[in-house]
Amino acid sequence: MLKAAAKYHIGQVLRHRKHPFRGVVFDVDALFSNTEDWYQAIPEEARPSRNQPFYHLLAENDQSYYVAYVSEQNLVPDETGEPVSHPDLPDLFGDFVDGRYPLQFNLN
Repeated sequence: MLKAAAKYHIGQVLRHRKHPFRGVVFDVDALFSNTEDWYQAIPEEARPSRNQPFYHLLAENDQSYYVAYVSEQNLVPDETGEPVSHPDLPDLFGDFVDGRYPLQFNLN
């Protein structure tokens, strides 16, 4: 039986290991749960295993804001202590406190 435990949590600020963006976790899939086309679009030498948690991030870089879907192996905690500026953050989270964003509502 495969058990996948997420290393990171909702509201945590993370940074991509290889690409220059950071974001706030707003959802976690225990295993890959995106489309096959999305997965195949990743170059084979960089394609992550499907058998790990994948994180949905409200992401930002120097040019834009977007939603990213990233494997756990490609994420690290953001140690800057700086808030994220994504415009959709207030829809889901409260104010940035102690390096994280608290949810604004309870999940089922």
